[in-house]
Amino acid sequence: MPNPNNRLVRRRLFGAWVSTVISISLVLLLVGVASLLLLNARSVSDYFKENVQVSVLLRQDVTEEQGLAFESTLAGIPGVRSTTFISREQGVEEMAQMLGSDFLDVFASAPVPVSIDVNLQADYVSTDSLEVVKAALSASPLVEEVVYQTSLVEALNANLEKIGLILGVLILLLLFISFVLIGNMVRLNVFSRRFTIHTMQLVGATRGFIRAPFIGQSALQGLFAALVAIGLLVGGLFILRKEFVQLFEIFRLETLLIVMGIVVVSGVLICVVSTWIVVGRLVRYDRDQLYAY
Repeated sequence: MPNPNNRLVRRRLFGAWVSTVISISLVLLLVGVASLLLLNARSVSDYFKENVQVSVLLRQDVTEEQGLAFESTLAGIPGVRSTTFISREQGVEEMAQMLGSDFLDVFASAPVPVSIDVNLQADYVSTDSLEVVKAALSASPLVEEVVYQTSLVEALNANLEKIGLILGVLILLLLFISFVLIGNMVRLNVFSRRFTIHTMQLVGATRGFIRAPFIGQSALQGLFAALVAIGLLVGGLFILRKEFVQLFEIFRLETLLIVMGIVVVSGVLICVVSTWIVVGRLVRYDRDQLYAY
């Protein structure tokens, strides 16, 4: 007949194991988020830079055919990533949305010229590089003016540098806290079975023999917690993707796989190392020291 005490012990051990896995999973989720932000920091910065537009305003007498032909030549200019042709009709519609539908009443003819919006490569979105690109675009006799917001570019670069620095510090701090929390949870789990370790010593078990089952269980626990954390991370990304579709275009599958690998390695490695250290410390304690804790 099964012993009720054994069942109770199993339930308590299973409950402790589950609670530890959940706690480690939540911490590993933070590790995954931090790794994802760290690996995609450059991509996020490039995303914002490449969405800064340079407006090339053509002369009033330039036809749309000439404008389209000129647009096809812009791909050869260093730094140009993409171009968008804006016809007079599109320009009038955009001006009407900003200034009101009656803004043309004060003009004898439509003052909106044919224009081309240019998006540059991220490395060229700086004050010095933009001046070089502006000079190259202005060299054509079809171009009346090249316009971009200098203050916006300067503010963007300055803020991205500050955000990158702050984000880097927060990520390192978060990773450190995560490792400490996981290590403490594993130590508590192993320390709760210190008398079992002492009993194994009394029957002549070596340190390696004592460590082996604890390390195996710890590695399995870390792996399972990592898989739970990956599931939560992927689920969260799918939910956020509905709200930030364009921003999620910069996240690549390769990067997500790397993050998954970091989470798995972190979970298993930290659990195993913490278990190795704690068990090694406990096997050196005598009976009086064990009861003192």
